[in-house]
Amino acid sequence: MMSGAEEREAGGGPAAPSAPSAALPGPAAIATGGSVESGGAEEAAASLLGGARPHGEAGADPDAPPKKRLRAAGAGSGGPEGAAGSVKLEERLYSVLCCTVCLDLPKASVYQCTNGHLMCAGCFIHLLADARLKEEQATCPNCRCEISKSLCCRNLAVEKAVSELPSECGFCMQQFPRSLLERHQKEECQDSSKFTRGDQVAPGVTKGHKEVTQCKYKRIGCPWQGPYHELSVHEAECTHPTKTGNELMEILDEMDQTRKKEMQLYNSIFSLLSFEKIGYTEVQFRPYRTDDFITRLYYETPRLTVLNQTWVLKARVNDSERNPNLSCKRTLSFQLILKSKVNAPLECSFLLLEGPYDDVQIRPVIYHFVFSNESNETDYMALPIVDSVECNKLLAAKNINLRLFIFQIQK
Repeated sequence: MMSGAEEREAGGGPAAPSAPSAALPGPAAIATGGSVESGGAEEAAASLLGGARPHGEAGADPDAPPKKRLRAAGAGSGGPEGAAGSVKLEERLYSVLCCTVCLDLPKASVYQCTNGHLMCAGCFIHLLADARLKEEQATCPNCRCEISKSLCCRNLAVEKAVSELPSECGFCMQQFPRSLLERHQKEECQDSSKFTRGDQVAPGVTKGHKEVTQCKYKRIGCPWQGPYHELSVHEAECTHPTKTGNELMEILDEMDQTRKKEMQLYNSIFSLLSFEKIGYTEVQFRPYRTDDFITRLYYETPRLTVLNQTWVLKARVNDSERNPNLSCKRTLSFQLILKSKVNAPLECSFLLLEGPYDDVQIRPVIYHFVFSNESNETDYMALPIVDSVECNKLLAAKNINLRLFIFQIQK
């Protein structure tokens, strides 16, 4: 079959000038038999068949993680070859190095299963914690191979590659390697905070020390923190100076209550340290299952001796909620039990803190109870973990290691 140009030449008519390769005819030109080059025809045909790139991008999920949207955009641009021409190398690497669970770049450690699928530390720990709650073997979400802290290993090459990818400072909009971004924002960025210089250096503060930029009305309750270049605009619009006396008194009362609680804890700890009988020990919670019709996970320590008395600690997840694995909010509560017999009531203060080799964050909270032979168990009290992420760290571990302090009150 001859092309339109060959037919015209055979008929004796003048040949039409060839269209530039950059210009593509519209659908009308294709419908009327206008001449197009092979590459342009393929693109035009693809658009007519419903594979147009703008339509694919418009249909993308706006709530999807940014790396997933980027990967979807690359797929809509005609595969890897089409994406390679329009997307930078570091942006293409995002989809290669991202976590296979949350589809975002890891911020800390990177773990891989035995088949090489990558997981950021947060997702990896969450998978292990969920498996512990459901009494199942944790598996890789991609290939379903078994995962655990002993089976999986860190991928240092990926961690190093991610740390070298460029990232934009949210304050000054300059780009830095991810490994240097945090230091830049905390110590170097002029827009994220201000430096004390010359006469501005406060007593006890080294010259050049970086201070967090806060509103000057912080003393009356304004919580604003932000870039130094936005400080003057915020202070001009800050509503705290225009509040009534009663409104300011309410704000100041809340601040005083918070400060009072902090000082009470501070003074209580120093008071306890002056007691004659103080004991502490490392405790290890081991996971067990109840024998009920619906099994539940709980933790218990071996018997331990403190202050010449025998004790046991128990802990439970989400206060024995039926299906704690269905909740994103994870909590632990514990109970202290006196196992030995006493001749007189034993009044004690006690608290649990993280162990010397753990990185879990626990707020110090002092509990008080009077033990006797008739009342030898405390109620379940919340283990003051900072958030659910820290709780997942404990659940993901084979055992929970903490440190118990007991202070005996003598009258």
